Amino acid sequence: MMYLTSQSRILLATEPADFRLGIDGFSARCRLHLGVNPQSGELYVFINRNKTMIRALRFDGTGFWLMTKRLSKGKFRQWPSPKQPTLHSVTAVYLRALLSGNEATYIDVVK
Repeated sequence: MMYLTSQSRILLATEPADFRLGIDGFSARCRLHLGVNPQSGELYVFINRNKTMIRALRFDGTGFWLMTKRLSKGKFRQWPSPKQPTLHSVTAVYLRALLSGNEATYIDVVK
């Protein structure tokens, strides 16, 4: 089980990723493309080009978790722009709002 708290460090990769990658591919993307250590315990969250899927990678001390959420309808519309820094730090509340697709909640979190 993985818990997210207000102290959890969550980083969104602003550029779309190739979702054919597995754990090793996303770990390599963290190290080589983003310049971070995937074993740091932070949650790294990626989006696909169509903005219909999100993948999250986290090392819990004993191994990696790779989680996926795929929307059956619509897109994740509130993803940070690739014009922003390569990694965008967010809170657990922000991530929950983003994943829920509830724009009213997202707007409340951002303000």
